[in-house]
Amino acid sequence: MATQKGMSGIDLYAMLSELKSCLPLWIGKIYQYNNETFGFRLNGDDHQKYNFLVECSRRAHISEKLPPAPKNPSGYSMFLRKYISGGRILDITQYGIQRIVDFKIGKTEQVLHLIFELFDEGNAILCDNNYIIQNPLKNHRFRDREVLPGVRYELPEEIIYPENIEKTSLLLKKSDKNLVKTIASYFMTGGNYAEEICRISDYDKNMDVQLADPETIFKAFSEVLSRCTDNKNPVITGSGCWPFLFEGEKPVQEFESYNNALNSFYPLPEEEEKDAKPVLSKEEVIRNRQKKAIEGFEKNIILIQKKVDLIYSNYQLVSEIINTLNEAGKNHSWQEIENILKESSISAAKAILKVYPKNASVDVKIEDVAVRIYIHESIEVNANRYYSEIKKYKKKKNGAIKAMEKFAPVKKPEKKKEITLLKPKWYHRFRWFYTSDGVLVIGGRDAGTNEEIVKKYMEGNDTFVHADVHGGSVVIVKGETRFWDEVSVFAASYSNIWKSGHFYGDVYAAKREQVSKTAESGEFVARGAFVIRGERKYFRDVSLGVAIGLQYEPAVAVIGGPVSAVKKRAKYYVVLKPGTFEPNDAARKVLRNLKDIIPEGDFKSLKSVLNTEAIAAFVPPGGSDIETGVLNEG
Repeated sequence: MATQKGMSGIDLYAMLSELKSCLPLWIGKIYQYNNETFGFRLNGDDHQKYNFLVECSRRAHISEKLPPAPKNPSGYSMFLRKYISGGRILDITQYGIQRIVDFKIGKTEQVLHLIFELFDEGNAILCDNNYIIQNPLKNHRFRDREVLPGVRYELPEEIIYPENIEKTSLLLKKSDKNLVKTIASYFMTGGNYAEEICRISDYDKNMDVQLADPETIFKAFSEVLSRCTDNKNPVITGSGCWPFLFEGEKPVQEFESYNNALNSFYPLPEEEEKDAKPVLSKEEVIRNRQKKAIEGFEKNIILIQKKVDLIYSNYQLVSEIINTLNEAGKNHSWQEIENILKESSISAAKAILKVYPKNASVDVKIEDVAVRIYIHESIEVNANRYYSEIKKYKKKKNGAIKAMEKFAPVKKPEKKKEITLLKPKWYHRFRWFYTSDGVLVIGGRDAGTNEEIVKKYMEGNDTFVHADVHGGSVVIVKGETRFWDEVSVFAASYSNIWKSGHFYGDVYAAKREQVSKTAESGEFVARGAFVIRGERKYFRDVSLGVAIGLQYEPAVAVIGGPVSAVKKRAKYYVVLKPGTFEPNDAARKVLRNLKDIIPEGDFKSLKSVLNTEAIAAFVPPGGSDIETGVLNEG
């Protein structure tokens, strides 16, 4: 039973049985809302979307929705995005019924394991394929193990899981507690499930554990697990959230799935509020620094220009100071001059604030501004000194302005139109199309794939179809269809009938059980060829022709096949007939034709999808002629 404190191992077992049924899954966005809560957007095989919520110390389940994405992603969520976003979940494992879940994830050529520990403080741990820890959410050193980068991940302790009668007997013999406490602790079920196992076994929960029959206990334990997966009736009661209703409990609310029940039972987590200062980018820091520098340069330029103006506006005073001190220097030391100035009552002497003997200069107070005057230089030379400083600061200012422009925010380009691309399917490496009534039809590209689709993919009520000519795609119709005209056109068009330049040809169909690789005595069946025994169904004088186009719904993709089938799904398409242009040239011409009819804005956003390689996959063998492109307004 899941409570507000958390889920038990059996609750986790019930939840995971539903999650595994959604496989295969691909990992999309990853969010971290607080120290231990993560949200994952998962994508299913057929455009299904799932939200998976994990609160490491408490709960994990599919959620109807995720909280709003945090404004500033955490470091650990960015780490997970880097390594597993876009990865495929290959398997989901629970260790016995411990509260430990292992997501096996394949991405590019590597396999990683994302492990969640849903007990005590909880943890999330990313490991490589050999279970070497790459980075845990929380580093720990325990008495019996370490959870640190570079260390091999180990389970908390060696646990005997009651997977059969023998191991159940071992667990019972180890205990000196009564029956219900033994099951609760040694079987790791918790108290509620332990009492239910005692009830199913028809044993007093307080009885001596050594008197219990291991087979009876094992069967009861297995029945509880079975109810969690097969006969469940998830409910919320006054005491918690149950994968199935226990005897004596009254349901407050019933659900179709345990994940739905958990979603209703647990509230969404709240993002931790942080009084954090806005984080500036490197470019913003540099711009702010240069802006302050420019302000300083401008102040210096204004002040220095003012000093020049004061020199010329007080020309007589400055000239008198220069001449007087220049003459005094011929007969007195600077120390003597300084003493004379201190004792003098002359206004020019009182204006001198400080003497600098080393470079023969003085600071003169003019209108409350200290102006440095060099007494061995003329007024003009003194002014030129300041002009040089102004020039220096203007140069620095211009350099700072250029630096700001270099790190100016880049104007974001207009947001591209978001498109959903068709995800790769197993049959995309063959020739394929969907009939107008939605039945998948696949065909081989060569002898090897002809052989493969018959051996691996022809099953049940599938139908074998082939052009009545040597050389062509083996076509398999994956189910029942009313549109045999489309199937026959597909088989005829992707055969040597097209390659020979003919516009009509015959096609036959046979049941799966009529197809064989066993030749008659003394005969040989080549690779990619088959023996058909029994009566065939023929389609005579089939008119050849295919269309290649661009579909938008349910996802954007280049598609090809019989004209009527493509017309039903594609917004824009081009029709091909047997002709003169080789396949690669034909693909380029189809692309040009589509470019002419697709709006320019759409075409630019579709460059990753609409290209000659994608189109060439649907061009028949041999020569082709291109008819005008069509905008399908139907």
